[in-house]
Amino acid sequence: MQTFTPGQAGYREEIAGFQTGIESTPALVVAATSADDIAEAVRYANEHGLPVAVQATGHGLREPAEGVLISTRRMAGVTVDPGRRVARAEAGATWGSVITAAAEHGLAPLSGSSPGVGVVGYTLGGGFGLLGRHFGLASDRVVSADVIRPDGTLSTGPLEAGIVAALEFELVPVTTLYGGGLFFGTEQIPEVLRAWRDWTLDLPDTVGTSVALVPFPDLPMVPEPFRGKHIINIRVAYLGTDGDQLVAPLRALGPLQDTLKTMPYTDSGQIAADPPNPHSYLGDNRVLPALPDEALATVLDHGGPDAPLPTVLIIDLLGGAYEHTQASDFAPESRYVVRALSMADPDAATVRAAHAKLFAPLAPESTGRLRSFVYGQPLG
Repeated sequence: MQTFTPGQAGYREEIAGFQTGIESTPALVVAATSADDIAEAVRYANEHGLPVAVQATGHGLREPAEGVLISTRRMAGVTVDPGRRVARAEAGATWGSVITAAAEHGLAPLSGSSPGVGVVGYTLGGGFGLLGRHFGLASDRVVSADVIRPDGTLSTGPLEAGIVAALEFELVPVTTLYGGGLFFGTEQIPEVLRAWRDWTLDLPDTVGTSVALVPFPDLPMVPEPFRGKHIINIRVAYLGTDGDQLVAPLRALGPLQDTLKTMPYTDSGQIAADPPNPHSYLGDNRVLPALPDEALATVLDHGGPDAPLPTVLIIDLLGGAYEHTQASDFAPESRYVVRALSMADPDAATVRAAHAKLFAPLAPESTGRLRSFVYGQPLG
């Protein structure tokens, strides 16, 4: 176990995470390598009356860490028991490590769109993933957990309040899927958005899909078809064998680029191609029972090409197994979640005001928010 204090070499590097918009100044950083290290840090915080926060990959911090920050990034162990179809991941492990280890046995985890996200934080937030409409949330697959209780003692068994040092969870027998994206130009956005909405009305639960409106900067590193343009991208993850037939109505709209294909699950991170580099961002969401034309108009006004603030606007299809999940985030009538993400620089207040204008018209019909998609701000 290493420790760091403000001003000490390595302190800033240890507290750095994917979310760069939250400035933390913990009095002590504990770089844990085991459950015992976490327990010792908790007992120290109790003795000195200090609050405790935990950071693995850094995606999960929503507010500044003060007091004692426990860094678990060194606890990255992953093992797979193929006979039981169960994986064990330590607190700092990311989904990419589990995906690779599980694939060796013809299995896959219920991971999300980004392989760089931490397993534990993702699962504790529910675990909304690529295959969730068919298999449910990752949290519903938890078998056992090693938890450091608030008093600094270790518990192994069902999830309970405390700091999770390791999780055991079920895997699913998936090796390949049909996935990728269809990318359309700015002038096609209204038509494609309505077509995607209509296409999702009667899909089988073997299909996971979302649509994203993305403003691409006019920079040399951006591919020419997208450079300086507002693009709409339909993303698909399908467990069936007739993928080309399934997406035929969408292909008929004439995409600029088509990356849909049968792929190994180990390549599933290519479907959303989430940005891998740390940055400052704010995000919020609302869950809706339907997407009437009025809701789509609101989305276009505040997340489309003419929106006053550049925003990545994503709409995910719910339903399927999510209707039977144990998570309280999902009301029975939940069908879609509308998500907004914007760079927080230079003014976070401007971003929050723009997001408020987007979500206010959706609020009367909304069934709530998903905690997993609230970024850089409190949940309240």
